[in-house]
Amino acid sequence: MRLTPQQRALNEKRIRAAASRLLSGDIPPGGRCDVKTLARLAEVDRAAFYGTRPYAALREDFERRVRALQAAGKHADPRNAQTARLTSQLTALTTRLAARDAAITELTAFKQAALSRLAAQHDEITRLRRASSANVRRLPEPPASPRS
Repeated sequence: MRLTPQQRALNEKRIRAAASRLLSGDIPPGGRCDVKTLARLAEVDRAAFYGTRPYAALREDFERRVRALQAAGKHADPRNAQTARLTSQLTALTTRLAARDAAITELTAFKQAALSRLAAQHDEITRLRRASSANVRRLPEPPASPRS
């Protein structure tokens, strides 16, 4: 079906409005900042954005503007920003978890070594007490001092 010039102008106007809406961050639920959502918001067939179709230039302009926003560090799609934020948080938490695991392993090894040393020292003290009990004399009790 051929479009009249008025229909085409109306479609282009709706596409530009939808593109501005998406680029400002007003993404509808279940949508993204992409051509599929652009076509849905503008109520235009998505195939019209590709090849030599009438709105290919508008698609290219929209994609260029999305790339420019991303290059500037601004994400038109809040989910992209959320994904980037969550990825950096995940990396930081993974690093912290690895450091804590290493500390726990080190402390567990230290605890085992300390317990082993204490047990060895206890055994040595017990052995020395048994060995020296035959050679030890008890000293006489000191005389009780008279109290006046």
